[in-house]
Amino acid sequence: MSFQLRREEVLDSEQLRAMLAESPARAAQAILLAAGEGVVEAQALLGQILLDGQGIAQDQPLALRWFAIAAGRGHLMARNMLGRCHEQGWGCAADASVAARHYRIAAAAGLDWAMYNLANLLATGRGVAENQREALALYRRAAESGHAKSMNLLGRYLEEGRYCPQDLPAARDWYRRAAEGGDFRGQFSHAAMLADEGRIDDALGWLRKALDTGNVNFLRVASVSLLNARHPKIRAMAEAYKLRLPE
Repeated sequence: MSFQLRREEVLDSEQLRAMLAESPARAAQAILLAAGEGVVEAQALLGQILLDGQGIAQDQPLALRWFAIAAGRGHLMARNMLGRCHEQGWGCAADASVAARHYRIAAAAGLDWAMYNLANLLATGRGVAENQREALALYRRAAESGHAKSMNLLGRYLEEGRYCPQDLPAARDWYRRAAEGGDFRGQFSHAAMLADEGRIDDALGWLRKALDTGNVNFLRVASVSLLNARHPKIRAMAEAYKLRLPE
């Protein structure tokens, strides 16, 4: 399939995303054109491809500018990405307090990713005063809206009984939902619960998913934990994945 850069296609956000998956360089041209035409979704997409260097030269300060333009026009994910840029120092000096302000705006408007990102700052006291109860409330709101990473963290609060009554059945359910939603940490948490119940084969299946999709930092931490697991099948899996880690 090939795409034609007809004006009506260039200005369609779904078409732009499809083009981005097939041909990043051609999509970048179309996104530039649509952003210049004032299509807010294209402006947010332009910020993302500039941030990632996808089909276009990476330019973090310019990405920040386009996120600001789209956010100023009410695009919630662009507002969230402004927060990410300020939190991580992408195209600007890192400032978690500025990031928190952007997250709070998007979270108040109902964006699950912004709820999650703001909750992370509140839980760790970065850029804002630590507030575990507000963090928990945000994780819960995001989880209830379908955000898999928040489901896992909500499960952790419920499992440990931190800032809420301990509720192991609810924790198990949120871990399962996080795992089914594709979050590798949720898959790991779900597997741990299954292993504690003696369902080792089920646990191994979810552990494979987690270890296949987790990032390097997660793999390093997970492999250490699994190497000390009680069940020999789990220890054997940890040994196999340990061999894959880069030096």
